[in-house]
Amino acid sequence: MWLFYAAGSAFFAGVTSILAKCGIRKTDSTVATAVRTIVILIFSWVIVGIVGSAEEISAIDAKTLLFLVLSGAATGASWLCYFKALQVGDINKVVPIDKSSTVLTILLALIFLHEGISLAKTAAVIVIAAGIFLMIEKKDVEVKDASGKAGWILYAAGSALFASLTAILGKIGISGVESNLGTAIRTCVVLVMAWLMVGIQKKQKEVRKIPKKELFFICCSGIATGASWLCYYRALQEGPASIVAPIDKLSVLVTVLFSYFVFGERLSRKAAAGLILLTAGTIAMAVL
Repeated sequence: MWLFYAAGSAFFAGVTSILAKCGIRKTDSTVATAVRTIVILIFSWVIVGIVGSAEEISAIDAKTLLFLVLSGAATGASWLCYFKALQVGDINKVVPIDKSSTVLTILLALIFLHEGISLAKTAAVIVIAAGIFLMIEKKDVEVKDASGKAGWILYAAGSALFASLTAILGKIGISGVESNLGTAIRTCVVLVMAWLMVGIQKKQKEVRKIPKKELFFICCSGIATGASWLCYYRALQEGPASIVAPIDKLSVLVTVLFSYFVFGERLSRKAAAGLILLTAGTIAMAVL
């Protein structure tokens, strides 16, 4: 069943990227992240109430709680980077770089979780890395944009780094608690972190300025994220992180498909070849 949950996570994650992109055309990405986290928090705790796992909170040990909090903090950092990159860069380019966290997650799982990796899986990792490389164009590696600020690729790379840490910390933390409850607890941390950033940047007033149409997409992206998380951490609880993470990253296929029809963004032949390699390597990781 964990394969089914991992696939569900990939689908909803792909939909999340499209809905989020629609919601941050005029809205600041940090403000949008904070607002959508409220939706995710409500969604998560409603599920906890439905499955009846809220009473297990008192039984969570200190170590599990610590790693859940750290995982939530890593998720918050990843989101802030990711949605900033989405706001200033093309979704077809941002998402593949974000998904490069697959390679780092596998390496970290090998080191910290002692999940074995065979020669075949090593080859799959190389194929995934090659696919990501092909999807990045030379002009995309400029460290600054026209305004002199950090370019979107730096935010996308930061998103990938923190996403990898999220998977590893989440795997450790989720092992000692019901997955839906663990997801809800992590979301509380993300919420605090997101609104703290809004406060630091003094953007509270911008919340009231969010266009109704964009607010709708932001809320929908929050629901999609909540569904993705519930599937992802259920899969992570039952399956190996080195396989669950790659399957989750197949959300790039959903994103590329929707971005073509919604935003008219097309892949170059080189990028398309990279996407094929990325997909092939990911599928290989799941079946080998």
